[in-house]
Amino acid sequence: SDSKDLKLQESGQMAFQDFLKSEYSEENILFWLACEEYKTITSSPEMISRANQIYTEFVQTEAPRQVNIDSGTRTNITNNISEPNLSSFDTAQKMIFSLMARDCYPRFLKSDTYQSILQKHGQR
Repeated sequence: SDSKDLKLQESGQMAFQDFLKSEYSEENILFWLACEEYKTITSSPEMISRANQIYTEFVQTEAPRQVNIDSGTRTNITNNISEPNLSSFDTAQKMIFSLMARDCYPRFLKSDTYQSILQKHGQR
């Protein structure tokens, strides 16, 4: 039954992503996914270009998908963006994750979307 649990987890993750989109916090999950991907980069040039993309899209003030992180964290990232490393976005990523978990996940678990997944997979 391990594969069944995995299936539930995968469809749960997809549904959570859809739910976040519907809850207008898509930028949070996109930022989180971008950070996950960023941490797998092995070449320095790629890291620099990707760090700048993440910064421009999510972190800088007035970014098109600006994520809700505190100004201290934002300033730290800004100051170090010219010399990024694999943990450049860790603090911000953890912050966003706990924000999502606190705000959205409990709502998600109560949502029709999630309830219908549970029913589909025969779990009450």
